[in-house]
Amino acid sequence: MRPQIVLFGDSITQQSFRSAGWGASLADTYSRKADVVVRGYGGYNTRWALFLLHHLFPLGSTTPPAAATIFFGANDAAILGRTSERQHVPVEEYKENLRRIVRHLKECSGTMLVVLITPPPIDEEGRKEFARSLYGEKTMELPERTNQVTGDYAKHCIELAKELGLPSINLWSKMQEAEGWQKKFLRDGLHLTEAGNAVVHQEVARVFSEAWLSAQQLPYDFPHHSQIDGNNPQKAFQQQCYI
Repeated sequence: MRPQIVLFGDSITQQSFRSAGWGASLADTYSRKADVVVRGYGGYNTRWALFLLHHLFPLGSTTPPAAATIFFGANDAAILGRTSERQHVPVEEYKENLRRIVRHLKECSGTMLVVLITPPPIDEEGRKEFARSLYGEKTMELPERTNQVTGDYAKHCIELAKELGLPSINLWSKMQEAEGWQKKFLRDGLHLTEAGNAVVHQEVARVFSEAWLSAQQLPYDFPHHSQIDGNNPQKAFQQQCYI
């Protein structure tokens, strides 16, 4: 049976199977070697994500995922008193919620590879432009998210990964290394462009490879066609114990 990789997160994960999305690219990387499953929930924060754990990752499952990415924080970092305040989660609670998610996944399987991903940076002007396109003159002058505040959530995510000895991806810092990152990686100040998706795919594939889940080293689920003798196809399947 192929190992399963679960992508757990908010809208950035939910949208990851769109054309050129990072989840779709990851599924292609692991084609015929692992099943990549998307469990992304647009608008969710870590507080709401806790209600999903026993449904998505049932304790006692005989086939728990081999690996999971946890990609929350963009909504937790929404600022109180602004348009998205109902999604706000205080940063210390955000960190504790991530800890609870990790703990649950490790209860499902002590060997599960769990990777924490920080929220991406915020292009505040891009968020304002997007809001104006939706609400016109009713748009609030102040953005509902800021890059500085989101950076604090990213910091707490990385701190937790270090405390728990987990691999992590500091997307907030990584993307800002590029000149013009605001429009290069973010299409509305928050969600990813094709180039932004490529960064996430590259980083997740790298972290998996540095652990034990390298796509190159995983075997195919069934023989490669080049191993099948046209006159005696059964032999290839017998050799690898498929029949």
